[in-house]
Amino acid sequence: MSTAQPHTSVLIVEDEPEIAAQIARRLQAEGWSAHIADDGPSGVEAAATLRPDLIVLDVMLPGIDGLEVCRRIQAEQATSGHPAAPVLMLTARDDETDMLIGLGVGADDYMTKPFSMRELLARLKVLLRRVERSRQAPTTGSGEPPMVLGDLVIDRAARRVNRSGGEAHLTPTEFDLLVCLAQSPRTVLSRERLLAEVWDWADASGTRTVDSHVKALRRKLGSDLIRTVHGVGYALEPTAG
Repeated sequence: MSTAQPHTSVLIVEDEPEIAAQIARRLQAEGWSAHIADDGPSGVEAAATLRPDLIVLDVMLPGIDGLEVCRRIQAEQATSGHPAAPVLMLTARDDETDMLIGLGVGADDYMTKPFSMRELLARLKVLLRRVERSRQAPTTGSGEPPMVLGDLVIDRAARRVNRSGGEAHLTPTEFDLLVCLAQSPRTVLSRERLLAEVWDWADASGTRTVDSHVKALRRKLGSDLIRTVHGVGYALEPTAG
């Protein structure tokens, strides 16, 4: 699927009618189809029945909150064998703890209200392109050997990661960030470069997004794997296998 195609389907799980309607109108203007669910349980049900390409999910919802919705959607998709739809979470609180929890339950990106509809659309397009790349990877990258850096093994064809023999389950964004760092081990990559290469962003407005995803990677792979260079960026530091 391409971001230029009109058949992209987006599920909006948002209990504020005006915000949901504004998002839907913007997506429909892009030629995408938009479906709205106004509480947690109906969001879980809609994700299972509609199989959307993308999900915009508010954290604060009636019934069950967005974090639990995200958990249930991820679990249902894993059980059914369907590819996971990227999730962009929305929150009214600019709280890094919320952001890390959201990323930890499987969200791919995070925006704080109020937000620009233009930026929301840009971020959704980035997520859609990432899904395209991951679906093409088994065909186009099947002959590519795994990346082995000490006790870290990254299979780009299967998009699987192991460290010290244990598999880590990464979101598509986390996987792409790890690969970007792994391609230049022990080299400090600036936040701006990571934004450009992983998120396709041309400006530095999302450096905090990079920080949050690095923290999520550390939680899943160990705090010693990625070194922070304050004021600059991050470097992958492989350890002995």
